[in-house]
Amino acid sequence: MTHNDIKWQQHTTDAAQREALFGHKSAVIWFTGLSGSGKSTVANALEQALVEQGKHTYLLDGDNVRHGLCADLGFSAEDRTENLRRVGAVAGLMVDAGLLVLSAFISPYRNQRELVKSFIPADRFIEIHISTPLEVCEQRDVKGLYKKARAGEISNFTGISDPYEAPEHADLVLDTSVTSLEDSVKQLLQLLTLKGIIS
Repeated sequence: MTHNDIKWQQHTTDAAQREALFGHKSAVIWFTGLSGSGKSTVANALEQALVEQGKHTYLLDGDNVRHGLCADLGFSAEDRTENLRRVGAVAGLMVDAGLLVLSAFISPYRNQRELVKSFIPADRFIEIHISTPLEVCEQRDVKGLYKKARAGEISNFTGISDPYEAPEHADLVLDTSVTSLEDSVKQLLQLLTLKGIIS
């Protein structure tokens, strides 16, 4: 059997019906930024706020997917791209399922984020740049990774020995060193309302 033998199966129930059932549109809210910038913290707080409103959500976190979906991958440039390709494919399926998907990944390269976008309808991909400065992220060093990277114990570490390519057209830019968690969530909810994802 080859890939040419595999056909996409069209099912009777579609995304629009699932959205109608849930009472809101589906979308991927993609958080990108340096390690320690606050991606997971903001995504988690937004998910809590959405759930309190009765929305149907799922949070895909960079560390968590490495325990299962991407447990076989390392941290080479190729493996990191494959990690995001898999996440993008899963996020696309979740959007089809009618969910609001929150994804918190460093995703440092623009071409990686473009790859993720290819799995998701254009009007359902919302890019959030957590733009917290490197020096602040390094001061936080929640996981002790910057210290190891500075010591040469971790190679290809984003922001230190590997570049971070900031989004050029993010839907929202948040710097958690100057914007509180409460205000960040407020701005995100306003954005989702403005885009007609929630009401």
